Amino acid sequence: MIWYPYEQMKTMKPPYEIVDAEGVYLYTKEGDKMIDSISSWWSVIHGYKHPVLTKAIKEQADVFSHVMLGGLTHKAVQKLSDKLASWLPGDLDYCFFSDSGSVAVEVALKMALQFNVNRKDGRKTVLSLTHSYHGDTFKTMEVGDDEDYHFAFESKQGVIHIPTEIPALEEAFEKHHHELNCFIVEPLLQGAGGMRMYDLAFLKRARQLCDRYDVLLIFDEVATGFGRTGYRFVADEVLPDILVLGKALTGGYIGHAVTVAGEKVYRGFYGDDPSLALMHGPTFMGNALACSAALASIELFEGQDYMAKIRRITEIMRREMADFSSPKVKEVRIMGGCVCLEVYDGASLAGYQEFAGKQGVFARPFLKYLYAMPPYVIAEEELVKVLSVMKAWF
Repeated sequence: MIWYPYEQMKTMKPPYEIVDAEGVYLYTKEGDKMIDSISSWWSVIHGYKHPVLTKAIKEQADVFSHVMLGGLTHKAVQKLSDKLASWLPGDLDYCFFSDSGSVAVEVALKMALQFNVNRKDGRKTVLSLTHSYHGDTFKTMEVGDDEDYHFAFESKQGVIHIPTEIPALEEAFEKHHHELNCFIVEPLLQGAGGMRMYDLAFLKRARQLCDRYDVLLIFDEVATGFGRTGYRFVADEVLPDILVLGKALTGGYIGHAVTVAGEKVYRGFYGDDPSLALMHGPTFMGNALACSAALASIELFEGQDYMAKIRRITEIMRREMADFSSPKVKEVRIMGGCVCLEVYDGASLAGYQEFAGKQGVFARPFLKYLYAMPPYVIAEEELVKVLSVMKAWF
């Protein structure tokens, strides 16, 4: 039987069985259709069954679906690497591929540690944010800060957590810079930690301090990349040393991720000594189907001015939520393609998924957070419906 994620299997409600999906709609076995308000965990930015992405995968499958990158290479991964190098800001030119966002973050953390080992520097501590979530593999859980996901660690060694406040940031660097090998953040928007939003000034100050104390800055843009914050990438505004992308990288069509390093980091592994090499290699890194989907997804994002679509989504969200209030709702937060209603008591969200489903909207609130991160192709009337259902619940 299937063991479902984040569920108590004994008491979970039967999931919706999806038999078809197109555009922003999921079609159930019972013949109902629902707007997917969360883009299948924030990844399906172009909607479902997009002909361009489907064609790209089919054409690659007719050639081959996968070959390992160990001792082999292929055109799809070469083209995607070249595209990312030209498309991403600064000197973020060196692409290390993997098969999920969590693994890509593991790679980034491993890069940061070995970068310092290679230069005979003993710094092993990671600076991270409170309420951070970077994945469910073990090192990502260790640097994360969410007891609902990361119970495996009674105490966390070699990691320091700080709030998104500049005084706390400055204090951490003043006290601990001699032991820090990296500072990892979800830039501007902390996803699974509660859709928490913070100011760009914090990241600008972080960049200054990382430069001053020679600490690597890692942006985990698995969730925030490709426009979700209202920026194409937050890395366009503040340049990290290492950038991690996933989820929307392939338009949500197939699992894939990439850890992109800048020149300084890459050169820290480059040399005649074999021990300097990054000894890591996920089996499905650079998967040809995923690379083909990612290339097609980027071309859609560029060619159809997706940033304009995202700005329109933000405008609609702000307009529709402007006059909304409820004694049960602590705060309404909007950034880019994300809206979040934080409630005082998580119990007030019990039953919302079923309520929304009957109204033709698929949603998945968690803890104290009711949110929407719709596909960017959503029409205005569809987005208004999603927001109306959220408001109607209260």
